[in-house]
Amino acid sequence: MSAELATSYAALILADDHVEITSDKLQTLLKAANVEVESIWTSLFAKALEGKDVAAMLSNVGAAGSAPAAGAAAPAGGAAAAEEKVEEKAEEKEESDDDMGFGLFD
Repeated sequence: MSAELATSYAALILADDHVEITSDKLQTLLKAANVEVESIWTSLFAKALEGKDVAAMLSNVGAAGSAPAAGAAAPAGGAAAAEEKVEEKAEEKEESDDDMGFGLFD
């Protein structure tokens, strides 16, 4: 098991028990599980999760992932339509410059 994975599991265990996630507590839990992890990993995880609600972060994962999934399900013709819109906007911008009297060669 990798150090990152073991430390992640230890952090989840602490969060599930509503215990503050600190480097010392992560090291204690990992030693009890007979997993050797360098202290840098527990320090990094403790600092990254300091003051964060891990349970809330995990419950929001599905909510954040729903928007990109809808965009990925767009039909292939949608990409062509999007490109046409970009081209139209570029043409409109060029026309608006000419309408104001600010041409490239004026």
